[in-house]
Amino acid sequence: MLTVGDKFPEYNVKCNVGSDPESLKGLSNADYDGKWVCYFFYPKDFTFICPTEIAEFNTQLSEFNDRDCEVVGGSTDNEYCHLAWCQSHDDLKDLAYPLIGAQRLAHDLGIVDPNADVCLRATFLVDPNGVIQWSSANALSVGRNVSEILRVLDAIQSDELCPCNWKKGDPTL
Repeated sequence: MLTVGDKFPEYNVKCNVGSDPESLKGLSNADYDGKWVCYFFYPKDFTFICPTEIAEFNTQLSEFNDRDCEVVGGSTDNEYCHLAWCQSHDDLKDLAYPLIGAQRLAHDLGIVDPNADVCLRATFLVDPNGVIQWSSANALSVGRNVSEILRVLDAIQSDELCPCNWKKGDPTL
């Protein structure tokens, strides 16, 4: 798995945003040049834990935007599968960030579970230069904590020494 200090791989993928068929489009890392990006990957569409994470990222999207950070979700399912899921799941109908078909990208990142052949629950915070500043992976059965991702983003963007359990507004070292 790629980690801190590695360059995030170049990609050119298909995606959708929400439940509107008109939102199907192409997306590449060039679309995020000069921006912070939180990439999160999940195992499969039409599952149980994944929509709770996807919906929570959507709920917290303004918090990411307040930090000048874009959000991109994805799995090895394709954009049509993502679209069908968003159209059929009430919590995903108003999704405001892209879900990408990350078939190749998942392999480039090294986040494909070798037994299940799906994405791990991997998260990457990528700086405006395209360099990974934080990476994390959870077991397939464990959802991530979006508030913790925001806390880590705050710490990284502070450019300070941040002690254990530091939160924005706390003293740094």
